[in-house]
Amino acid sequence: MIDLHSHILPGIDDGARTLDDSLDIARAALRDGIVTIAGTPHVRDDWPTDADLMEARLAELRAELELAGIPLDVRSGGEISLGWVTRLPAEELRRFGLGGTRYLLVETPYYGWPRILPDLLFSLLDQGFTPVLAHPERNAEVAAHPEQLIELVEAGVLVQVTAASVDGRIGRRAHDCGRYLLRVGLAHLLASDAHHASVREVGMAEAADRVGDPALARWLTWDVPSAILADAELPPRPRTKQGKRWLGWLLEA
Repeated sequence: MIDLHSHILPGIDDGARTLDDSLDIARAALRDGIVTIAGTPHVRDDWPTDADLMEARLAELRAELELAGIPLDVRSGGEISLGWVTRLPAEELRRFGLGGTRYLLVETPYYGWPRILPDLLFSLLDQGFTPVLAHPERNAEVAAHPEQLIELVEAGVLVQVTAASVDGRIGRRAHDCGRYLLRVGLAHLLASDAHHASVREVGMAEAADRVGDPALARWLTWDVPSAILADAELPPRPRTKQGKRWLGWLLEA
C-alpha cells in the first residue's frame, strides 16, 4: 500500500517529535503493509512549516532509515491549511506537492465550512494544481451535508478519507460519513494521517479490509496513490456493486 498523508517527519509539528519516533512510525507502517509513505507536515499558523525545513527533515529521515535498514520509501509533501494556500507563492506550494507532483494535500477545517473553500480549491485547479482534500469526513458540516463535495469532485478535486474513520477508531460520525463517501464514489484514496506509532496508528490494512471490495480497496490504497506519485491522471474507479449513486443517495438523504 501507499500512504500519502502522515506526520512522520521529525520535530516539525504534532507528529513525530524525534527521529526515534519517526522510525517507530516507519516500522508500524511496514508491519501494516505500506511500502511508500508521504511525510506531510502541517503548514498552518500553529505549525508554520516552510519547504526548506520539510526537505531537510525528509533528507534526515531517509538517511536514518537507510542506516537502520528500514526499507520504507518516504516522499515529500505537506498538509496545507486554507489560510496558507493563499499565503504561499506558487513556487513554494509546488515544493509541498505530494512526491514533488502537482497534487497538493489541503487540510479540511475540523469546524465549519468556509464559503471561500470552493473558490480556493478552484483557484488551485486554475493554477495547475490538483487539490487533494484531506479528511473531510471529520468535518461536522460535511458529515451532515456530504453532497457539498459533489461540485468539488466533479471539478477535479480529489478526496482523501482517513483510515481511522473507515474502521471506526475516531468516532461514529466520521465513520458513517467516510463510508458514505466511499460508497457513492466521492472518495479517491485512503491514508493514515499517522502522527504516532501507537496513538492514531497507521491502520491502513484494517481500513482497506473494511472497504469490503478488494478491487476498490486496491484502487484507494495503491492505484490512485501510484498515479499521484507518477504525476499522472487517475485510473478509472473499478466497477463495484455500490457504484456511483450520487443522485439516488441525495434522494435518500
